[in-house]
Amino acid sequence: MDIEEFKTSVQEDAPPVNISAALEALWWDAKGDWKRAHQLAQSQKDQIGAWVHAYLHRVEGDDSNAGFWYHRAERIRSTAPLDVEWQEIAGDLINKEEL
Repeated sequence: MDIEEFKTSVQEDAPPVNISAALEALWWDAKGDWKRAHQLAQSQKDQIGAWVHAYLHRVEGDDSNAGFWYHRAERIRSTAPLDVEWQEIAGDLINKEEL
């Protein structure tokens, strides 16, 4: 699966199978379900989960909390437009998961 296929999959009723909680969180965020996305990001207790968690707090408008999670992810706080950051994270995760 590449980033374009992943973006297209958001039109489906369920996320692609066998993806990480972090990638599924991005999928639900794209569907407009921030709460579900946030729960999934919290469930992945590694730096990738923290990166998605940081992004989701940017979406929410909670920059202070986002900063905490960027630090946990060992990432520089993003200033990119949200859609650009979403695509950056999703693309990176898709490449790492070799879908």
